Amino acid sequence: MKAIFLDKDGTLVDNVPYNVEPHRIRLSSGAGPALRLLARLDYRFFVVSNQGGIALGRFGEDAMEVVSDRLSDLLFREHLSLDGFYYCPHDPGGSVAPYAVACHCRKPLPGLLLRAAAEHGIDLGASWMIGDILHDVEAGNRAGCRTVLLDNGNETEWRLGPRRIPTRMAPDLYAAAVLIAGYDDQAHTDGHSYA
Repeated sequence: MKAIFLDKDGTLVDNVPYNVEPHRIRLSSGAGPALRLLARLDYRFFVVSNQGGIALGRFGEDAMEVVSDRLSDLLFREHLSLDGFYYCPHDPGGSVAPYAVACHCRKPLPGLLLRAAAEHGIDLGASWMIGDILHDVEAGNRAGCRTVLLDNGNETEWRLGPRRIPTRMAPDLYAAAVLIAGYDDQAHTDGHSYA
């Protein structure tokens, strides 16, 4: 199985910090058409999201079920489905034990992607990570995926490094989907994969 790993805030949905209120969670512009294009190419969709607000005491971990249900509902309305929702509740600077710890699942580490791959039989080399900051890119690269950075203004630090270089950059999710579709088409035309 090949997957599209999606960061949540600023990528799949509008960027509203620490947002767990269902009525405020909205798909980003063009997300429906973007994911339908990718679904036609047999990609499955997985959200991988840092949710440090849990460790900071802004909301409880039980809020993640509500968020997951809301994302599933929004995608259902677009004739799409979410195959997995993975989140990291940790933040070493948090105030809520046992979440105030360093972990392997907080992006830029690849733990969420690796867990999803193990649980769903995902071919990481045939998959993509799409996110709006370089931590997303690094997590995808560390997991062995190709990566797209959405250059939508949410990356503000631009701390570059060898694992923080995206395969491609795009202004939004729809443009990212078109790039991925073109990449797949080129791989098929050439008769090999660029993984």
